[in-house]
Formats: sequence, C-alpha cells, structure tokens
Amino acid sequence: MGLDLSLSSTGWSVQDARGAITPKSKGTQRLIDVSAQVMELVGFHRVEAVVMEGYAFAARSGQAFSIGELGGVVRYVLCGAGIPFAEIAPTARAKFATGRGNSSKSEVVSAVSARTGIIWSGPGADDICDAWILEEMALIRWGKPRYDWPEASRAVADGVDWSPIEKYKGKCSDSQYAD
Repeated sequence: MGLDLSLSSTGWSVQDARGAITPKSKGTQRLIDVSAQVMELVGFHRVEAVVMEGYAFAARSGQAFSIGELGGVVRYVLCGAGIPFAEIAPTARAKFATGRGNSSKSEVVSAVSARTGIIWSGPGADDICDAWILEEMALIRWGKPRYDWPEASRAVADGVDWSPIEKYKGKCSDSQYAD
C-alpha cells in the first residue's frame, strides 16, 4: 500500500484501488480518525506492508508538528498491527516521477499522467497520485511494475531503503500487488 499522509487529504493506493481520507475532525480526533481509516484499508485490502512518504522537513513550522503527530500515530498503529513500513523521501518521490527532486505537486501529477495515461483529478488528486507513485516504486523494487519506467526512475526506486519490508518481496506474486 502506498500512503501519503496529510492532515486534510491522506492519499492511499493499493492494487487497483485508490482514494483519499478527508477527515472533517480536528485535533486529536483527526489523528484517531485518519489512523483508524488507514487500518480499515489495511484490513480490507489485506495489506502486508506499507510504503509511506517520509516527513517533509521544509513544511511550514506550524504544520510540521501536526503532520509529525499524524505520522507518529499512523506508524504506531501499523507497528502495533505488525504491518512493516518503508519510508520514501518526498524529494525521491518527485525525482522518480519527474527527474527533479524539487518538482511541484502539479509537475509530478502531470508527469505521471503523461507516462501512464491516468487522469488525476478531484479533491486530493495530488495526494492520491503521490501514494500511487510510492506503491509503484515498491512494485519496481519487487519486479512487478505496472508501467515501463526509465532507468533514471528505476535508479531512484533502487536507492530507497527497502529493508523494513524486504521480507515481503516474494509475496507480490501471491496476491498480484500485495505491497
């Protein structure tokens, strides 16, 4: 499962399903709601490992603490459920999609659309696209990509520390894309 954590629109992608978690709650309740919905998706899709976007250290200082809290809560519930996760830096995700680590979200969405033909639109589209990219990077690592990617993109995927989820590599073939 690819997961792009956000306080307003957490993007997720697993197999051929994808969407955004858009909580209406605030504060601690929002952390509970997002983490509970992530775990519902993990259970429903029988996810064995998660690939999530790492922290954006350039985030505005006011939001950095809240995003850090969300990341901590989601990591905690995944760990408690025995679901391993790998983290991919936002710059690596952007570089994978566009060739540049400092690409904007709209540039990333455009690049992925041009390569795949997938139209990313509607609320949370860029977060959903990011989650899809994270999942695709894991699929490349495991030899099961859905699309043909240039060598430069493959090199970015190869540069990720996959060790936290590497033991699940062989299970992709058992359930198509059980990442």
